[in-house]
Amino acid sequence: MNVLIYGSGQLARMMYLAGCPLGIYINAVDVVKEQVVDPVTKEPRSMTLEQAIEDADAITVEFEHIPEHLLEKAAQTGKLRPGIDAILAGADRVREKRLLDKLGVPNCPHLIIDDVQQLPNAVTQLGDKIILKASRDGYDGYGQWRIQSASDLQKVTEELAQLDLKSVPLIAEKMMQFQRELSLVGTRSENGNFEFYPLVENRHHQGQLHLTIAPAQNITDSLTEQARDAFCKIANKLGYIGVLAVEFFQVDGQLLVNEIAPRVHNSGHWSMQGADTCQFENHLRAVCNLPIGDVSTHAYSAMVNIIGAGSFSRDMLAIPGCHLHWYGKEARAKRKLGHFNLNAPSYQVLGQRLESLSRHLPEEAFPLLKPAIKELSI
Repeated sequence: MNVLIYGSGQLARMMYLAGCPLGIYINAVDVVKEQVVDPVTKEPRSMTLEQAIEDADAITVEFEHIPEHLLEKAAQTGKLRPGIDAILAGADRVREKRLLDKLGVPNCPHLIIDDVQQLPNAVTQLGDKIILKASRDGYDGYGQWRIQSASDLQKVTEELAQLDLKSVPLIAEKMMQFQRELSLVGTRSENGNFEFYPLVENRHHQGQLHLTIAPAQNITDSLTEQARDAFCKIANKLGYIGVLAVEFFQVDGQLLVNEIAPRVHNSGHWSMQGADTCQFENHLRAVCNLPIGDVSTHAYSAMVNIIGAGSFSRDMLAIPGCHLHWYGKEARAKRKLGHFNLNAPSYQVLGQRLESLSRHLPEEAFPLLKPAIKELSI
């Protein structure tokens, strides 16, 4: 089978690697150049985009910010999975919020802002602490502004006055006092069947995911039920096919959807060693209409992102259960260069192995390891 992936970054690369044992041949697309490339080497293929679309049995995406005309071209073939509505909802926070509200899925109190003059009213309605998010092209902490005081309001108003908010509105959200961030990664098949990985806990630093613990600790039946209910409502409404990630804030015993990602997701990377079938293989199985694989977990897992730190030894590979996934990118600040997956038979042993890993890494680039080690080792 042939699969074409819009996007040519590390997620396309990992899908390619997962597809090889299944006999699935994968091409990627540099969506800026509109050029078909090798998913690993990034070298151009000797075919046009039109030929690749025609040859593909299925077309999918590795990220949601795809030029809309390319999505339309793929959608017209009937091969795009997930569908264009799902991808556009993940790419546009206004669409996303309207979808969640229409489905009655709990999410943060919010307003849509298309004029800076609406900001004082947003503060009045949502409270004096709000976060503003660009409706498109914002990720990893980019395209966000925080208002926590009158001086912040004035400063942010002046900055946003320079932007075209009619073309790219903002979402103003009440800044919630949440206990932690969780996510649910699952797969929906063409016939509407679901398989769910366990809820995981995600820890962020400066807007970027640094650490995922899988399964998350202290998960109640109620939290699992809330997460799966939201996931199913979203996926069924969109007629979703493939892997979907739904991120949540936990506020006491309630889950509020933060955002959805219509693709394989960073918080599911642990499944490469921690589950019977990883998210990348299951996404390919779903879009190719193959049976979805078993998602049973083998161990307690941690995924540690390598962000901006390209220089360290590889001696940590001697740690039991430690696996390195290197993306082959040039190092620069805030760039995801790879990740570690660690497996262990218990949370306590997982904490011990994270501590062993931390001895090999520069602490300034991995600031969330020490707190996690302390909590897991209790």
